Amino acid sequence: MIETLGQRIKEQRKALKLTQVDLARKMQGVSHAAISQWENDTTKPNAENLLDLSIILNCEFSWLLRGSPKRDRPLAVTPYSPIDDIRLPIYDWHSLDKLKECDTTQLVKLTIEYIMTDFKMSKNAFGLKIKDDSMSPEFEIGDVIIIDPDVEPQAGEFVIAKYGNQFIFRKYKLDNDNSGDLKHFILIPLNDDYGKLHSANVEVSIIGTMVEHRIYRRKRG
Repeated sequence: MIETLGQRIKEQRKALKLTQVDLARKMQGVSHAAISQWENDTTKPNAENLLDLSIILNCEFSWLLRGSPKRDRPLAVTPYSPIDDIRLPIYDWHSLDKLKECDTTQLVKLTIEYIMTDFKMSKNAFGLKIKDDSMSPEFEIGDVIIIDPDVEPQAGEFVIAKYGNQFIFRKYKLDNDNSGDLKHFILIPLNDDYGKLHSANVEVSIIGTMVEHRIYRRKRG
């Protein structure tokens, strides 16, 4: 029997032919040094990391945490199909320009970081890390948002939009003065230091709608 949590992590990682670096890249905010410490039982992963480990390593959470007398040999390795249903790529902001130019599968091949979710969304959904303070205090730098390009935004929701050569994250509001065939909207920052954008005055297009927001533990000032 594999006696310790660290030994179980190491055994299942090797069974899936993953290096410590590979495993770290698939997790949120975890270094390969942390993986090494877990496997050596120097430190232990927290509850959120344990859940991600059970999904990435394709094993039962209870077995990973405490082991089982019935597991006297490495777990059988199965395909990644159950993982793929809830495993989303985290794109770099600079790569968003390629969304309209190539199949999203090509972008996924360039991705080295992923996020797990059990929300139902389209196959084109992806994650982004907040890069500035334009939407603070609700969204802070380093938070992860999940965007679904196939979801039509409703008033009051948050969206990723393309404005000129840049991509921005803003609150979406319909223009009450809409008339004619065009439906104009306003993009609103939560930080007053940034200005609003009106689709009637500037060229701006919606890329996708936020369907999930992940807030990670923040250090107190």
